[in-house]
Amino acid sequence: MTVSGFAAAGALLLVGVAVVVGLYAVARVVAVGSGGSPVAAFQGGAAPGEHAFSRFHVRWYVVSMIYLAFEVEMVFMYPWALVVTSMGAAAVVEMFLFLGVLVVGVLYAWREGAFEWT
Repeated sequence: MTVSGFAAAGALLLVGVAVVVGLYAVARVVAVGSGGSPVAAFQGGAAPGEHAFSRFHVRWYVVSMIYLAFEVEMVFMYPWALVVTSMGAAAVVEMFLFLGVLVVGVLYAWREGAFEWT
């Protein structure tokens, strides 16, 4: 990296810090005083009904894992859609194998009762 490269990186760093400091200053100027505790959780102005570290039911863990499985699927499908025409049938077979693994996971979750809410 040349000196001009370091200067450009330093200028970019300074601009970034200035933007962050400026946004904090604007937020402090235009903020409306709440009159409450400054560390209280914001929930549409209402007081929280329970503590932030309260326990959640185990079914929410399963729901989040299923959600993450489908999100990971989408993360892999976008780049795949860009290269599927250049790679040919091998890319299609690989994607269907990947989707098959996800379907097996969903069938397992269904068998274990992850989709039942009672």
